[in-house]
Amino acid sequence: MRYISTRGQAPALNFEDVLLAGLATDGGLYVPENLPRFTQEEIASWAGLPYHELAFRVMRPFVTGSIPDADFKKILEETYGVFAHNAVAPLRQLNGNEWVLELFHGPTLAFKDFALQLLGRLLDYVLEKRGERVVIVGATSGDTGSAAIEGCKHCENVDIFILHPHNRVSEVQRRQMTTILGENIHNIAIEGNFDDCQEMVKASFADQSFLKGTRLVAVNSINWARIMAQIVYYFHAALQLGGPARSVSFSVPTGNFGDIFAGYLARNMGLPINQLIVATNRNDILHRFMSGNQYVKETLHATLSPSMDIMVSSNFERLLFDLHGRNGAAIAGLMDSFKQGGGFSVEQERWTEARKLFDSLAVDDAQTCETIAEVFEQTGEVLDPHTAIGVKAARECRRSLDIPMVILGTAHPVKFPDAVEKAGVGKALELPAHLSDLFEREERCTVLPNELKAVQAFVSQHGNRGKPL
Repeated sequence: MRYISTRGQAPALNFEDVLLAGLATDGGLYVPENLPRFTQEEIASWAGLPYHELAFRVMRPFVTGSIPDADFKKILEETYGVFAHNAVAPLRQLNGNEWVLELFHGPTLAFKDFALQLLGRLLDYVLEKRGERVVIVGATSGDTGSAAIEGCKHCENVDIFILHPHNRVSEVQRRQMTTILGENIHNIAIEGNFDDCQEMVKASFADQSFLKGTRLVAVNSINWARIMAQIVYYFHAALQLGGPARSVSFSVPTGNFGDIFAGYLARNMGLPINQLIVATNRNDILHRFMSGNQYVKETLHATLSPSMDIMVSSNFERLLFDLHGRNGAAIAGLMDSFKQGGGFSVEQERWTEARKLFDSLAVDDAQTCETIAEVFEQTGEVLDPHTAIGVKAARECRRSLDIPMVILGTAHPVKFPDAVEKAGVGKALELPAHLSDLFEREERCTVLPNELKAVQAFVSQHGNRGKPL
């Protein structure tokens, strides 16, 4: 399997090199040169497999030539063996044909664990084989950071620096990052928003001279391995509901477009998906594109669903690449136009092609709270605000009541007590046993100004387990 850049000017790489590269040298994102496709019979034969075995079947083509089957099977068994639920990603029924896929049974109670528990193990495997050491610099709007730290905390050959917007993540999200203490773990609170953090990460990848020879690795969803791991649970959910003999639709809370792009890939790999709904909050750049062909940057707003407080959706470039016939030069032009002028539209037929599969809805904080309250009253289930947005979008945008609708349950509600409280849900939420003392644990975090040089100087000074790089 070879991987190419969405902007067409970077060398094609194998899986091992893509894992370590993250962003392509031309500023693009890596995608498979050719996507594997499974027959309906093949997909049907996977029904009833344990999650890690299904993951092996779905992901094996992406790592062929880089990781032997036996080693990859062992990595996957270890990855999903740490999840608290035997089904790993259980489905919970809300009503007759509406389901929540619970993706929060991993160590940090968010869907990011599916990819980042795997990514940490893949990095350990590849770096040990190569005898290399790397630096991770990642940006988080809430959940990626804790999942990345949890996934990489035992990695012998990794120093990890996670940037989050100061005072713009929930207390549980912050503490899940800042209370994991280790010589190779560094939390940085940036006096800015998530897009500022993400821009610093991209700038650091573009010019890595501050590292003095060590290489950067991405844990954000620009890293192909993140997307690859998320494809699996679309197959898992569909197989539980009669797929591939019947189609399934999905509503996906998304800010950076990574999670829903994985669903798009699952469909292109042969899984019958009828509809993908982009569910987002007030920061609605993706909804504005899907509903009106306008991809325009606007002011970023803080909301009750902070993991989606994103205005520049990095992974959207991967979809645009396909919509433009995989023309790298066209994508480079679009991205340059976006950077210079803050927005673009695509040709009508390309937008119409996207709308055949995608619908979208932007949900404000009041509607989010109403949905949390409504679902609690109907079912006794407490939703986190991101999942609630997914439910609202599913109910507003659904094309067919006959086709099962799966809402991706992206996080445990205990991570967002403010939203649950504002919704008027009286049910007391308790942290799982492994996090029961979270509010008593020591925190370690450095607040830095919204300046690239200050961040890069900190990374340079504190890398290599506390020894300057």
